[in-house]
Amino acid sequence: MERRVVITGIGIWSCLGTTLDEVRDSLYQGKSGIVFSQERKDAGFRSALCANIKKPDLKPYLDRNQRHFMPEEAEYAYMATRAALENAKMDQDFINEHEVGIIYGNDSVAEATMNALDRFRKFKSTVMCGSGAIFQSMNSTVTMNLACIFKLRGINLTTSAACASSSHAIGLGALLIKQGLQDYVICGGAQEANMFSVASFDGIQAFSTREDAPATASRPFDRDRDGLVPGGGAATVILEDYEHAVKRGAPILGEVMGWGFSGNGDHISTPNVAGPARSLELSLQNAGVSAAEIGYINAHATSTKAGDGREAKAIAQIFGDYKVPVTSTKSQTGHEMWMAGASEMIYSMLMMKNDFIAGNINFANPDDDTKCINIVPETKEAHFDMFLSNSFGFGGTNSTLIVKNL
Repeated sequence: MERRVVITGIGIWSCLGTTLDEVRDSLYQGKSGIVFSQERKDAGFRSALCANIKKPDLKPYLDRNQRHFMPEEAEYAYMATRAALENAKMDQDFINEHEVGIIYGNDSVAEATMNALDRFRKFKSTVMCGSGAIFQSMNSTVTMNLACIFKLRGINLTTSAACASSSHAIGLGALLIKQGLQDYVICGGAQEANMFSVASFDGIQAFSTREDAPATASRPFDRDRDGLVPGGGAATVILEDYEHAVKRGAPILGEVMGWGFSGNGDHISTPNVAGPARSLELSLQNAGVSAAEIGYINAHATSTKAGDGREAKAIAQIFGDYKVPVTSTKSQTGHEMWMAGASEMIYSMLMMKNDFIAGNINFANPDDDTKCINIVPETKEAHFDMFLSNSFGFGGTNSTLIVKNL
């Protein structure tokens, strides 16, 4: 018999805030975290738009030797995970006595890698890369750092699946718990926010150029969308076996009901409809629920022409005549990439726990592709007990999570 998987803690470091209360209020108020970066413009970016993310100070918590191995995204992930563990009432003594695992999404470490190799080329000596370079530059940098800092002895795994990375991390963590292979798994995703990490995205003209009005630049599903806006930060979700959570008196925030996934088997960057539709279909089957039981969809929609339109068609195909409320919180945050699956689960949970749906800001008019779904343009009071969250990535990787209120 499969075990139930519950969420007992959440933590986030986002352009919408660095505490759950701040993020909840920003969502409700329709606040945008997008700004214009003069630094990026001066550096040669076609689009200087980005999310405004506060730099954390780890000195009160970690010594210099620990910080030495951490690139930017690991710093965000540490702060989000620290908050999530506190939220879950899981202290270091508990972790020391139990096998707690970690599965975290990350798919690049651009700045740390670049800095190390620049020193090597400048001084013509590999020694000049620095002793922390290898640990900072590996894709698994987040899991290796957090596992050592928090002394985690369970599974230690990085999921690298483009913008579906952290959604897959949560799905895999839930699967391990369901099958009895782990009792507790820290899951999430992190995205570095420096300009070097997204220069190549800008180079293929993926970003919005609405520089005169940054807050209106990210406009998922809108007829006049002209590209995404890069974001970043980190989000952490603590997953547990239900029986263990009850036994230790943990706060139970929700239950992971289902995980669906698929591959498009098509173009490396242009999505299709069949792949996302299959991910949606499998998530419902895996959860054992009907489409009509879903009260809200947090869409992947990044504010690109092809991606938003095909996701809308996939939702319409699976949900049929049931016009489930749909928004993309990327209208406020921009595209948080490797962290998006985890952060959007947290955004959705904050809405579900506080009886509202954050509006898809900047949505004024649908186009022929996006008019087939029920997009909520402004924050509205609404009670729902189950949501679905989509995350799709380059290479045609798709992940869909369903969470129930408890």
